[in-house]
Amino acid sequence: MGNWFKNKSKLEQLKERYTQLMKKSYNLSLNHPEKSEKVHKEADRIFREIKMLSFNSSEG
Repeated sequence: MGNWFKNKSKLEQLKERYTQLMKKSYNLSLNHPEKSEKVHKEADRIFREIKMLSFNSSEG
């Protein structure tokens, strides 16, 4: 029950946002390829940020 109010780290928030954008991109891909591409580019930007944060936190 204590986990309900736990604040998420920036990395966790970015991972959730990335997952949401990739699902949205996939769903748009058949009917709206241009919109899908825009969403996918945003997801890629977030993915690069996730990689950077992960690398920085593993350095120590």
